[in-house]
Amino acid sequence: MANILYGGKNNMKIQLTKNKEVYNSCRPYIIAEIGANHNGDMSLAKKMIDAAVNCGCDAVKFQSWTKSSLISKSEYKANTKYTDSKKKHFGSLEEMVDAYYLRTEQHYELRDYCKLKGIDFNSTPFDFKEVDLLNDLGVDFYKVASMDINNLTLLKYIAKFNKPVVLSTGMATLDEIEMAIKVIESENNNNIVLLHCIALYPPKNKEINLRNITMMQNVFKYPVGFSDHSIGYAIPLASVVLGSCIIEKHFTIDKGLPGWDHEISANPEEMKVIVDGAKKIHESLGQMERVISDAEEEKKKKFRRSIVINKQMNKGDVLEEEGVSFKRPGTGIPPEELKYILGKIVNKNLDIDHILTAEDLI
Repeated sequence: MANILYGGKNNMKIQLTKNKEVYNSCRPYIIAEIGANHNGDMSLAKKMIDAAVNCGCDAVKFQSWTKSSLISKSEYKANTKYTDSKKKHFGSLEEMVDAYYLRTEQHYELRDYCKLKGIDFNSTPFDFKEVDLLNDLGVDFYKVASMDINNLTLLKYIAKFNKPVVLSTGMATLDEIEMAIKVIESENNNNIVLLHCIALYPPKNKEINLRNITMMQNVFKYPVGFSDHSIGYAIPLASVVLGSCIIEKHFTIDKGLPGWDHEISANPEEMKVIVDGAKKIHESLGQMERVISDAEEEKKKKFRRSIVINKQMNKGDVLEEEGVSFKRPGTGIPPEELKYILGKIVNKNLDIDHILTAEDLI
């Protein structure tokens, strides 16, 4: 492996959008990855945007490709028919791509709908024309799919726009990740966010390797998030504990719809758990410094114990260990100060269960 240039856990901050700065262990920016789950139907796409808004997602993301920008003719010829017992696919690969890809005007329609609904719009480009289209649409950042981490020509072109680059790392070695970073940096673009990703749909639990988030935080100087393909919400929520700054999760309103990704996508109920849970976990993680809150300080008075007299004492008696015990509330002399008061003389008559104070002693 090549020498990695960066070391040490970092706290670099990237201005991802006008309203969101991301860094390791920030509140995660949550992207509902609609991808091609709209199935070419703008009414369905808008319903998914509405659902993402209701879930509290920060952004929706689509995919920008055409029949000619992503798949070769030979691949189309090799996939002329789907054998699909669940009826999630139809016809040939080419027919599905033709039905599902977003037309230029549809990009604008969805961008405008997102503006209306108050959620960030984004999409993943797969060639230069699509990069230009997204720039014209005013996206805040470019999301690069795992498949293109070694597509250095595309990365270089994207980097020239000097917008943040969110880079998925599925299937990539550390060498390949480092190479991609260097290409982006060569265009004087240091606005990079890495996403740990396992490019399986879905991966087995043992294949997810969430600790790679921590590893990448230590190896590279850029923030690290998580692009998730697991089923459900447990794994993305676990990533929050490791400091994931972005969570990208495939999203649908119905897992039973025909299409490539609906079955492995989060539905609105699951996405709501991710959004709400991520906020709660982030807030609960707090900081490394040990802090006792004002509320806990008040709790001490009720829940901790004080030194109390366990037998009748008269003025002039000497305080001995067998003459005391420890009971609530914690408003008197605390138990850890017992050694400082043993042998002291009481200056008044004291009843059993009297909470001892400094004023009681000579």
